[in-house]
Amino acid sequence: MKNPNLNDVCVFVEVARANGFRAAAANLNLGVGSVSETIQRLEKRLGVRLIERTTRKISLTYAGEKLLERSMPALTDLTSALDDVSEDQHTISGTLRLSAPRSSSPFFLDDAIAKYSETYPAVNLEVMYDDNKVDLVTSGIDAAIRSQTLLEKGSYSVEIGPKLDMALVASPKYLELNGSPKKPTDLTEHDGIRFGFGSADRLAPWSFVEGKSKKNYTVTPKPRMIVNDLVSMINFAKSGLGITYVYRRPAEPFIDSGELVALFDKYVPSLPRYTINYLTKRHMPKRLRAFIDLAKQM
Repeated sequence: MKNPNLNDVCVFVEVARANGFRAAAANLNLGVGSVSETIQRLEKRLGVRLIERTTRKISLTYAGEKLLERSMPALTDLTSALDDVSEDQHTISGTLRLSAPRSSSPFFLDDAIAKYSETYPAVNLEVMYDDNKVDLVTSGIDAAIRSQTLLEKGSYSVEIGPKLDMALVASPKYLELNGSPKKPTDLTEHDGIRFGFGSADRLAPWSFVEGKSKKNYTVTPKPRMIVNDLVSMINFAKSGLGITYVYRRPAEPFIDSGELVALFDKYVPSLPRYTINYLTKRHMPKRLRAFIDLAKQM
């Protein structure tokens, strides 16, 4: 077998990432026929089929998936190394691509990004707010900011941002009509406004601690509503539609005004800080290292 050309591998990776020959050709500024010929040449040299083609879509074969899995980290390292070489020693530039949950925006991320952008004006920023799991290998994202979310094996993580104080809240109207729970386990009989991670199948747990041992346990209320937006959850709770378990910071003004009542404060634990997750420490772009260093101080 002749060794495949590195350019051919790069074209294959772009076809897989773009999920199609036409999209990959546009991204690479090549003709569709040229991209197709490159994939055929690569398959011939490797002696295996990498992509199954239909008139409407493509899918990777097992061999194609293995090649993508092994080649993406190497290409990422190579791209980062070239970026480092091409950047001036004292200049941080390029495009930093981040994925983050919507909830991180009002807590610290907006402030962190504004400060970073002011400090490093030569860097362009792309921030995609998404609560779903991110594939760092194929997404083109430099790093993903997440709270208690597992990513791929082999990814690295650094804690950033503040500790996440939580609050269990309900409106006076709801408590008057439905009664106040006496202990956290009573919540199973109450209407809950639950946070869903991208779908109704993955709900954020309601966690509590109790006793000197600080034993952690969860309680599952009746899921009257499932929402993936914190502001809406707080608004629905203010309207008397149920009890909700949210970050304390955005709920605090309404607790202070009396529009919401905080329940079981001494039983509600703080969650760990957000983490920023990335694939490799080797040849990390200076722009990503600078963002991590800044965010750790927020």
